[in-house]
Amino acid sequence: MTRRLLLSAMAPAAASAQRTFNEIARPKEAPRAGIVEVSRIGGKANHNAFTDLVRFRERWYCVYREASTHVSNDGAIRVLSSPDASSWVTSARLDYPVADLRDPKICVTPDNQLLLSAAAAMHPPADYKHKTLVWHSKDGRDWSPAEEIGEHDFWLWRLHWHRNRAFALGYSTTGERVLRSYVSQDGVHYDVLNPKVLDQAYPNETSIVFLPDESALCLLRRDEGAKTALLGRSRPPYRGWTWQDLGMRIGGPHMIRLPDGRLVAAVRLYEGAARTSLCWLEPSLPALTEFLVLPSGGDTSYAGLVFHDGLLYVSYYSSHEEKTAVYLAKVKLPPRA
Repeated sequence: MTRRLLLSAMAPAAASAQRTFNEIARPKEAPRAGIVEVSRIGGKANHNAFTDLVRFRERWYCVYREASTHVSNDGAIRVLSSPDASSWVTSARLDYPVADLRDPKICVTPDNQLLLSAAAAMHPPADYKHKTLVWHSKDGRDWSPAEEIGEHDFWLWRLHWHRNRAFALGYSTTGERVLRSYVSQDGVHYDVLNPKVLDQAYPNETSIVFLPDESALCLLRRDEGAKTALLGRSRPPYRGWTWQDLGMRIGGPHMIRLPDGRLVAAVRLYEGAARTSLCWLEPSLPALTEFLVLPSGGDTSYAGLVFHDGLLYVSYYSSHEEKTAVYLAKVKLPPRA
């Protein structure tokens, strides 16, 4: 065999060996989060927004505000329910004739009831601008009359249960831009823990997670100055908080702790184009890192989060299609590295 023929015969084997070497040497790409499914679940009104999500007694419940516009006097709360997070029906619709109901949140109480909270933006003339209301239900269909919680002109953003007590951070809607902390034994009657948790750069929307060591983390939106988000830390009895700047602007924050200990947040991000995104929160850095953009745009965000049977369920709203509507995304998260 001539040298030319020998080289020709060796070439396929060499190429195969090189491919095998490259496949071994090339770093494998880490698994990524992926959207399993996204569906529109709410859109009866002209503007459907500000969602939350919970699983209760083997059913799903999604709540949101429906109205004519983003800011209008006719806001009401629609409660949807589903046995499978695929087919949804209306369980209830709550209104308050003298106010615009805004930003509903829903949770399960220690005595196994649904507790729905929302802000009431009062129709003028009124003696105050806002109050926070709650409703109870055992089945998602029949709801108790609205009850006031907290203080007038302090918006208790989201109620968090920990060791049979409800904790909340509320922000002032008039006068001094201050964040205030509250605690309740029953979810209705609240005591002030700290009248001035923070008073810099208009602190407002919050989400709290309690960790196994009893410490609490808070993801906080700010809307003045640099408008960057803060990560807060607190220890029992959760009166005082220390804060670190996350260096990015967010809206509508919500976060949960996964069974494996990771913290995932859903937020509106502004840099580039407004969108609803999922982010990893790493408290030790601290850092908030975007890892998945949900189909969204324009007027968007304000998510509910539930992790169930290996999937992350995300309710949110967006105006990227023909109208501002409510969506549910089912997301497969990568395993912990």
